[in-house]
Amino acid sequence: KPGVKLPVCHELSTGAFEPITVLEAVVKQTGIYASSRKGRLSVFWGDQVFIPSASFEYKPTHHADIMCTLLGDTAPTAEEWVEKGLDKYGVIAVSKGEEKNAAQVEKVDHATAVEMLKVLGDIGQVGPSLGSFSVSAALLHTLCDEYAAEISAKQGKFDTDPHFWMPLTLPQADYVKLMSQKGVPEKESVAHHIRMAKMKENFPLDGMGLFGAVDVGSNGCWWDYGLVKLYFANNMKFTDREDPNADLLRRFFSVTSSQMKSSLGSEATVDEKSCIFASSIKSGSISNSVVASVNANEAQIDGAIVVNCTAKKIVAGKNCILYNLVDDSDEGIVASPGDIMVSVMDESGEMMKLNSKHSICGGKAWKQVLEDNSMSFEAVHKKNQNSNVTAIEEKRRQIFKKVSDSFS
Repeated sequence: KPGVKLPVCHELSTGAFEPITVLEAVVKQTGIYASSRKGRLSVFWGDQVFIPSASFEYKPTHHADIMCTLLGDTAPTAEEWVEKGLDKYGVIAVSKGEEKNAAQVEKVDHATAVEMLKVLGDIGQVGPSLGSFSVSAALLHTLCDEYAAEISAKQGKFDTDPHFWMPLTLPQADYVKLMSQKGVPEKESVAHHIRMAKMKENFPLDGMGLFGAVDVGSNGCWWDYGLVKLYFANNMKFTDREDPNADLLRRFFSVTSSQMKSSLGSEATVDEKSCIFASSIKSGSISNSVVASVNANEAQIDGAIVVNCTAKKIVAGKNCILYNLVDDSDEGIVASPGDIMVSVMDESGEMMKLNSKHSICGGKAWKQVLEDNSMSFEAVHKKNQNSNVTAIEEKRRQIFKKVSDSFS
């Protein structure tokens, strides 16, 4: 997911303009926290970008701190808990005390949360977790030592929320109860909690707390690209001229005009909402769409996203996503409303087209061979997981240019 290109371009060191990847956007956004986290390891989601409304400059007070959106200045009531949907998220609670210690619970009702969070004493603030976190060098070394056997054997899998933060901040009985909801046997949960409790007991805090929260503010922006529907919805915000959130999106990606670094022929018409970046289109009609790094003699695009595609003719209807397609046929690329069409290239330059629909969840269809596809998404992933991505990208550029030049 982090390597997925977004339909907006940035300038490379070579002077060329190409679509920015989600990972590059994440690095750009998260860099603002660097000065506050010297000597710490920061971990961020690679498929989403958030812009905090709270200050990003702070002095770490805990060996581990997790980002969250703290809601209000007091703990929510049972009614507010339901109203804000806190029973559907991993939730961070912060104590009222000066130390501001925190704990995490996951997808529980208000009464259960209050009972489990008694370990904090009086609760000051509560809010959904963003999942991103940082840890001190001391805690990182301790975790590496504790799990040295698993790391050496390259076996096993742990997730930070259920396997680190929850057992470190919750009593054993509460932890076991939460893990049972995930289908984890009691014996396994008890053993893991005992292991983490022992590590915690032997870990020197040296004047810092163990687990705290970093508030990103309740008025920030959050753009998730982890699902096709979210990728489409959040990228279509580039065309929204009324939502302040969309204004921030354009500012973040340095979009100063609806048409940037592009060449449009006299027979090409574009409406006021569409955004076109680093593209060359000679004729056609583009409306309510976002187009980046596209080369075509003719384009008929309406309500779609087209990224890194070249063809003599491109036709895309509402809710379409065309991605990384290279076509040298006279017919060009033709997509019906709701079509998702993606090209996957290997190191030899051989391309495979994958088809899906806006209405299909790729996760649920991961093992299925969808209509007009020769392989499942899972099989394609396995085939390409050890490929040299840099070499493939360079090969793609060469083929893209060769095909584009052939009909330019």
